[in-house]
Amino acid sequence: MPIRQMKESSEQHLVIKTHIQNSMNPAQKAPKTAQNGKGPPPSPPTQEQQQQPHHNAKTHNQTSPPTKNRGRRRGRGGRKSDQGDVCLRPSSRHCTVAIKPECANLAGALVARTPNGSVENGANLCEMDVGFPTSSKSLSFAPRPGFGQVGTRCIVKANHFFAELPDKDLNQYDVTITPEVASRTVNRAIMAELVRLYKESDLGMRLPAYDGRKSLYTAGELPFAWKEFNIKLVDEDDGINGPKREREYKVVIRFVARANLHHLGQFLAGKRADAPQEALQILDIVLRELATKRYCPIGRSFFSPDIRTPQRLGDGLESWCGFYQSIRPTQMGLSLNIDMASAAFIEPLPVIEFVGQLLGKDVLSRPLSDSDRIKIKKALRGVKVEVTHRGSVRRKYRVSGLTSQPTRELVFPVDENATMKSVVEYFQEMYGFTIQHSHLPCLQVGNQKKANYLPMEACKIVEGQRYTKRLNEKQITALLKVTCQRPRDRENDILQTVQHQAYDHDPYAKEFGVKVSEKLASVEARILPAPWLKYHETGKEKNCLPQVGQWNMMNKKMINGMTVSRWACINFSRSVQESVARGFCNELAQMCQVSGMEFNPEPVIPIYNARPEQVEKALKHVYHASMNKTKGKELELLLAILPDNNGSLYGDLKRICETDLGLISQCCLTKHVFKISKQYLANVSLKINVKMGGRNTVLLDAISCRIPLVSDIPTIIFGADVTHPENGEDSSPSIAAVVASQDWPEVTKYAGLVCAQAHRQELIQDLYKTWQDPVRGTVSGGMIRDLLVSFRKATGQKPLRIIFYRDGVSEGQFYQVLLFELDAIRKACASLEPNYQPPVTFIVVQKRHHTRLFANNHRDRSSTDKSGNILPGTVVDSKICHPTEFDFYLCSHAGIQGTSRPAHYHVLWDENNFTADGIQSLTNNLCYTYARCTRSVSVVPPAYYAHLAAFRARFYMEPEMQENGTNGHSAKGTRASGESGVRPLPALKENVKRVMFYC
Repeated sequence: MPIRQMKESSEQHLVIKTHIQNSMNPAQKAPKTAQNGKGPPPSPPTQEQQQQPHHNAKTHNQTSPPTKNRGRRRGRGGRKSDQGDVCLRPSSRHCTVAIKPECANLAGALVARTPNGSVENGANLCEMDVGFPTSSKSLSFAPRPGFGQVGTRCIVKANHFFAELPDKDLNQYDVTITPEVASRTVNRAIMAELVRLYKESDLGMRLPAYDGRKSLYTAGELPFAWKEFNIKLVDEDDGINGPKREREYKVVIRFVARANLHHLGQFLAGKRADAPQEALQILDIVLRELATKRYCPIGRSFFSPDIRTPQRLGDGLESWCGFYQSIRPTQMGLSLNIDMASAAFIEPLPVIEFVGQLLGKDVLSRPLSDSDRIKIKKALRGVKVEVTHRGSVRRKYRVSGLTSQPTRELVFPVDENATMKSVVEYFQEMYGFTIQHSHLPCLQVGNQKKANYLPMEACKIVEGQRYTKRLNEKQITALLKVTCQRPRDRENDILQTVQHQAYDHDPYAKEFGVKVSEKLASVEARILPAPWLKYHETGKEKNCLPQVGQWNMMNKKMINGMTVSRWACINFSRSVQESVARGFCNELAQMCQVSGMEFNPEPVIPIYNARPEQVEKALKHVYHASMNKTKGKELELLLAILPDNNGSLYGDLKRICETDLGLISQCCLTKHVFKISKQYLANVSLKINVKMGGRNTVLLDAISCRIPLVSDIPTIIFGADVTHPENGEDSSPSIAAVVASQDWPEVTKYAGLVCAQAHRQELIQDLYKTWQDPVRGTVSGGMIRDLLVSFRKATGQKPLRIIFYRDGVSEGQFYQVLLFELDAIRKACASLEPNYQPPVTFIVVQKRHHTRLFANNHRDRSSTDKSGNILPGTVVDSKICHPTEFDFYLCSHAGIQGTSRPAHYHVLWDENNFTADGIQSLTNNLCYTYARCTRSVSVVPPAYYAHLAAFRARFYMEPEMQENGTNGHSAKGTRASGESGVRPLPALKENVKRVMFYC
């Protein structure tokens, strides 16, 4: 959906007309005949009618085969491609856009900062509302500037398997099934029956691959350009009464386009910048076809209880093992990325047994409470069950609800005269089935108008249903135990999966001429050196060189230790006695002092004991009591001791402290108070120091001004992330967070801002905003602008370079996010000062990918860390990376358990002209500056901090907002999304937003 930007009279925009380039040829329209299936389709089938299997068919209307010479295809499915205007705010160093004179199509926006600030090639400048297309090739991403050279060279293995490019024509056909079917499973059953009946005749021996929706793909042409088939399937999941019905479907197959494999070959060779998505999609579907038939497909992964024995997770859930599969364009050619996967599924138990596990009690003899009924209803709504009281007839239904009455009290009309019969009598007379546990409610299946009752004891949960709701702590722990594999074991499982899939015997791979290697890709890598860290001069160790990604605070003092003179402690844990709490506070104060802080050993007021349900009252009491004791001076720090299982207490405390009272707080769990660990106290002292505005350590190269493209001129580093509500929350807002460095040249302290925005909106709406003020007129604001101003106040200098790390963006959103957010950065800068446009480097950080790197020789201890993972600092920018774009994988951390996941960094835009070594070394070195521990971390800290801040801000939503989503309330001066129904978050207090409150 286009995003509407606010206009400003002083702004100018570079307008680029976009055309999406396509690499497929169009189909000639098939001649229309009286039997071509035109006209209104029958109404769609009900859910019970949309089920599997088979038999019988006839065909209509064969037309002549398509000819080889066809015109140029405009877009997928023969439709015109979208066209739109794309705006990029030109900087004082304007973009130079190369536009071919013969057409407005843009192969890529070439960035060149011209000395006079002009826009070349006669591009028009205009002011306009910006509409960002959902897919744009109007600008090319930053090209790879070369390969990195820094570091110790080594070989690693990656879970990528080389796939040979086929030499056959790939053809796309449009599939129309009437009546329309919503279920991919039923669609596949229809097409499988069609192929079974007509492969050797009408399909000309072709074995097509089908995406389950609208597209069918073949290697070579079918003997027709358009054809209609009639396919009959037996409806296995018909209603409760009557014999099974046979459903007939009309299937029309129509030629659409031919994929251009030459284009794909050129792209893989690095000779073209635009990826031929159609050809890649076809090959991906081809290699997924057999697995789709064998296993339970979910997203890009496949699961089965046969791959490994399912493990119980508790409360009626179990884990299924599976594998992820995706074809990717890489420098080595086509690559099949295979990884192991696990997911939670609902155990295929008898419903009564499932309910017993869910409630954790015997339900056969005791009646259910109202809360029990609500819990059961939530757990079973939408779940498919099959009946067990009819012998071999195992019809399936989806649960829509639960009766409020027990089964023995349920009656329903059996005829037009409204003769009533009880459910117990009906099942006894109709099926000879005696309901034993009539005190339990019945499941309701079907819709509200005609709901059917099914006794719980007559139902069993259908196998293969993924659980999509939130897991509890116990279930998460159990699932992690299953998924946590040492690198050697994971590598072996991946290899076994590839061998078991036997792609060389896959009939679809053979049909399309795709050959897949069974060997892991061997990749050249480099191990970047760890940076030297600077500590305070008064410590025994002034400088530190981390070893294998970690170090400790022994003999070191924080480089900028803060002073805590006024603090208090509030104890919400009943099991912690006052003497124990006092002892813990003394130990923590001592650790802070040893680490380099000045920490008053005595609290302002005695430790205050409070009940968790009175958190607000208790916090305000401590706040005001402390103010009275210090004659109006505010508390600098609040320590809070919480129960180990504290529900909403932690979130409530943070919300009240940070948005109401303006208190910096540090929470400690009861288990840590009783078992005082020096390591724990050291880590807590690190957190307290940065929350107070201090710095724990800095890069020695930063102090010495030796970091390329950071130390030379004032540079600000941003991190940004958006967190979305969990599955099942349909209206809760998404939370965006942006942090920015507030010191230079150290780039270690980060201030953060947060905002709520529309549900599942990935583009950060509040980066730049304007609003009308009755006195000041048009006012500019937004997170980028505020953080730039904050940097200027903190350092006395304005940033002359921007590095922007953006977390949480999928590949399909790269263009959208770059266009929208880069434009917002430009506008924020321009609003501060005319012609103020510092060069921007925009980098996407991805952790949710499936590339894993393994040591070349697991027995070589010098090439792995203690956990058996590759060494921290391992970077890969060749072979498995993008053919032309500027990306790299970096494993910056030492593994603890399981297999390390490298972070994937993709430089989308680079006006600072970083070399590969420059951005890789900067990113790796920053990973050693994370404030909360003495380890290098897996994601660059600004992105990590943004994630923490966004996660924290979800606690700021008021309880009803968290439960029910937004309520439409808006405030004066909020951005457009506030006006459209997203309630803005309560503002952070000024003293909070200046420090790293989210640590």
